[in-house]
Amino acid sequence: MNGALRSGQVAEAAGVNIQTLRYYERRGLLAEPERSNGGHRLYGEGTVTVLRVIKAAQRLGFTLDEVAELLEAGRHRHGRPVAGLQDRAAAKLAEVDAKIADLTTIRTALTAAIEAGCDDLTVCASSTCCPIPFTDLAEENRHAGPCC
Repeated sequence: MNGALRSGQVAEAAGVNIQTLRYYERRGLLAEPERSNGGHRLYGEGTVTVLRVIKAAQRLGFTLDEVAELLEAGRHRHGRPVAGLQDRAAAKLAEVDAKIADLTTIRTALTAAIEAGCDDLTVCASSTCCPIPFTDLAEENRHAGPCC
């Protein structure tokens, strides 16, 4: 195999460890490599690109299952655009937007808790002026004492 790379070379070039490389093989994300006469795995140079694509897709929030589906679709495209990539990217963007909205809500509540001087969750949760959203759960324990 011309341009064949051994496991350590592929892992280093792609910025992953050898265990990750083996795991992706077991998951079917990478094709089974050829073997040298001595039994060493030999990868084509394209394997580094595939590994970089997998890691980039993960950084964008795609799960390994989703990456596997996209890679499989790409292997069967025969020069055509990958079906569903636009839809999957749009769905992932919607997930990210939902997470951002959730994190913004959490940030607002935490900022309010800090500004209110909340220092004890139990005391704060039973206070009428507690800004933390779980105060409704402590409804029967509310008192008209000072804030946190």
